[in-house]
Amino acid sequence: MKILKLLELIRPKQWIKNLFVFAPILFAGKLMDLPMLLTNILAFIAFCGISSSVYVLNDIVDVESDRVHKKKRFRPLASGDVTIAQAKVLFVFLILFTVLICIKLPNLFILAITLYLLNNLLYTFKIKNVVLLDVFSISAGFILRVIAGAFAINVSVSSWMIITTIFISLFLGISKRRAELSGPNQENLEKQRKVLSDYDVTFVDQMNTIAATGTIISYALYTVSEKAIQAFHSEMLIYTTPFVIYGIFRYLYLLHKKNLGESPTQIVTRDIPIIINSLFWLISCALIIYKEKFYH
Repeated sequence: MKILKLLELIRPKQWIKNLFVFAPILFAGKLMDLPMLLTNILAFIAFCGISSSVYVLNDIVDVESDRVHKKKRFRPLASGDVTIAQAKVLFVFLILFTVLICIKLPNLFILAITLYLLNNLLYTFKIKNVVLLDVFSISAGFILRVIAGAFAINVSVSSWMIITTIFISLFLGISKRRAELSGPNQENLEKQRKVLSDYDVTFVDQMNTIAATGTIISYALYTVSEKAIQAFHSEMLIYTTPFVIYGIFRYLYLLHKKNLGESPTQIVTRDIPIIINSLFWLISCALIIYKEKFYH
């Protein structure tokens, strides 16, 4: 039982966010290069280790505020199923585990994952209480995942990929704030998350409209960019844009009509239309980017 609670503390469901590490290898057309793919998998494992260490640290720091939250009070630390001392030991273990993985990866990757950790430490102890900077810090985490993925296998990252990552991660972060403001857990909002007092639903909806629009436009412009057309020897990538548009619209529907969004991971892994749409997008991208390998 204790092992299950420790496993819950590291939040393996959140590892799906670390799939952003694979974006550079997918769009570099190197997904079928086995040595590169294995290196990228190592990078993914390293981010799972470091992100889990951050979740453990967050739960240690937020244990009191979690106890007044209707859902978070059942987390292992807030409920008392895991002690603070045990959580600290787990935190150190995860850091050491990540260091061991990183030894086999390039120095630039190590720099990127170190910046990721520093960004999260700043978020945990300061930035999470600063309006706007809190969601930009979340966005920075996703950008660093993409950049680290590129560093791991020594490929370049398109500027459009970075811009798209900025907008989609801001969209997810702002959606989370929107769900917290309009969801069922309205009691003791400031105790749950102090920064929520600086937001309101109207302001967050305006920001989310900008973030959603930016995601769609930047992705569409990437698909028709000269660099993308030259790299994939095709102008067909533009036809994957409707999947991105549908994904954003479906997410907004779940946020506004179903009061979901507080857990982006839960939406992405449980909403059947989003799962199917994501698979169609991935298959379409693979067929276009790797068509020469498939047809020869």
